Amino acid sequence: VQLVESGGGLVQTGASLQLSCAASGFTFGDYAIGWFRQAPGQEREGISCIGRNDGSPFVRSSVKGRFTVFSDNMKQTTYLQMDSLKPEDTAVYFCAVAKRRTCPPFIGGPQQYDFWGQGTQVTVQV
Repeated sequence: VQLVESGGGLVQTGASLQLSCAASGFTFGDYAIGWFRQAPGQEREGISCIGRNDGSPFVRSSVKGRFTVFSDNMKQTTYLQMDSLKPEDTAVYFCAVAKRRTCPPFIGGPQQYDFWGQGTQVTVQV
């Protein structure tokens, strides 16, 4: 399994970014894919999860309404669309795969995911 994130960068408050997670090495859709972020000195926190057997993606309440997640099965890529970015969104963003078709409850913690990408830095300036 290989996951490659891209799309991070340095933006101003209120800007948008779209992160991509290109997946390979497994049948896309067979596993749940999550997005996490980790700010300096903070624990890694789950942002969203999309699973084949879930009705709709799960999104963390603190970013709901600003962040959306969707997948393109043909491209084997999952996207995290981030709008109205705030300085507190500054973090390294990771995508991860859990070897299950449904997302762990409430997105789950990092320990419930089996494979990780290298991360992409998102910095939001005031």
